[in-house]
Amino acid sequence: MSTAQEPHARTAPTVALPGRPCSAAAALHVVGEKWALLAVREIFFGNHRFEAIARNTGAPRDRLAARLRSLEQAGVVERRPYNERPPRYEYHLTDSGRDLAPVIRALLEWGDRWVLEDRPVVMIHEPARDGDGQAHGQAPAHAHDLDAAWICRTCGEEVVMNTLTVDVRSPGWDRSGPRAPSPSGD
Repeated sequence: MSTAQEPHARTAPTVALPGRPCSAAAALHVVGEKWALLAVREIFFGNHRFEAIARNTGAPRDRLAARLRSLEQAGVVERRPYNERPPRYEYHLTDSGRDLAPVIRALLEWGDRWVLEDRPVVMIHEPARDGDGQAHGQAPAHAHDLDAAWICRTCGEEVVMNTLTVDVRSPGWDRSGPRAPSPSGD
């Protein structure tokens, strides 16, 4: 089983949602609201204090506070004290929150391609370096704009849409939706 498929401890409470049983729907229930994902973006960018997150997202303070509370309850962020008197907290991503990095990156790339003419934020990749400054035995490491690909961990090939199929495993559902009961009642 690859790392991406390994089961993890669930952090968000399980809820019954209407429609097709789907991990995407469950994920959107937790992080699918605009202010939630923008708060995750800001924490990912290194802004941990409420004031910075509020300023950089443009979120109304009451809504942002509610979103941060729900992200904390879902195990996406954690509060850490940075001042005792008065009590003040910073927000940090948990493992669950850090796993949203590809989602943020994908939204940035999609927005760059389909929404904005200029790229206001660019992800920079700095390859890991060994003690000699080499990128793991390759040419000298250098920072560059990220041009990421979706790679299958099992076979090592780049994933493109025409190579994917959908295997629906929820009982009573197929790709087109809920299966009608068979005439024999099975």
